[in-house]
Amino acid sequence: MDKAKRVGKRLKELTDKLDFYNGIVKTGEELDGLIELTEAENDASLLPDIQSLYKKFKKDTDELSLSTMLRGEYDGCNAVISLHAGAGGTEAQDWAEMLYRMYTRYCERRGYSVRLYDMLEGDGAGLKSVTFGVDGCNAYGYLKAEKGVHRLVRISPFDSNSRRHTSFASVEIIPEIEQDTDIEIRAEDLRIDTYRSGGAGGQHVNKTESAIRITHIPSGIVVQCQNERSQIQNRETAMRMLKGKLVEIRERENMDKAAQIKGEMKKIEWGSQIRSYVFHPYSMVKDHRTGFETADVYGVLDGEIQDFIEDYLRKA
Repeated sequence: MDKAKRVGKRLKELTDKLDFYNGIVKTGEELDGLIELTEAENDASLLPDIQSLYKKFKKDTDELSLSTMLRGEYDGCNAVISLHAGAGGTEAQDWAEMLYRMYTRYCERRGYSVRLYDMLEGDGAGLKSVTFGVDGCNAYGYLKAEKGVHRLVRISPFDSNSRRHTSFASVEIIPEIEQDTDIEIRAEDLRIDTYRSGGAGGQHVNKTESAIRITHIPSGIVVQCQNERSQIQNRETAMRMLKGKLVEIRERENMDKAAQIKGEMKKIEWGSQIRSYVFHPYSMVKDHRTGFETADVYGVLDGEIQDFIEDYLRKA
């Protein structure tokens, strides 16, 4: 990303933050005015309006308070999410697709935009894996709370005997690195392969080798991208993803050290099973790191995960 685009992106982020703050101030002033009017006229009919406005005011101030905690070096970056189905064939692949929908719905609710990078469809249903970018203010800062293994317990729609199945899918979150970092990537440490893109796309799909797969030999990390318009764009995106993965490894090491020092937060660790979504024999979604839970499984799978994210960030 060139300097002009970086400046424009930063300006928009600051403008959005200022607009959000000014919106909170305006809501507070309206709330104050309604309370004064109710007291002056002794009019209880305004109480529902006051309660509704107060609920919005508290929600927005809580989010503003939380955003001040996102002070990590890359918290303000866009995010790249990779979902991978666990063992279990169609059942696990369907679970990966359900998670993909959950995160895209979450992004819609927050006004984030989603860009698909790579998708491998399942055998008959679901997804084996999918990688997509999320653009928005503090996208990585919030979504990093979702990294780990997610567990689903339900009566399988694919089982003719209606038995209960447990499925797993992994969620990987990395920051999308646009600016220069102190991460050094040497050309001799890379193996770059090209291949033909698959699935829907432009006229060159399946005709030219525009898709890119990059292997970072020292770490064994593999990234790939096939949904950009050209091989050059796919390569640039893949390199940003590689930088993000290397940065995430460094941050994970720092977090592990902090967890060891803090002691009581040892349950909050990267890469472990973090959450269970249970449909049967009861309805519950529970975060195993923090203990936060809700019975609204369908709401969570429709993208209502902000409460889980906020609880994790406050406790971690």
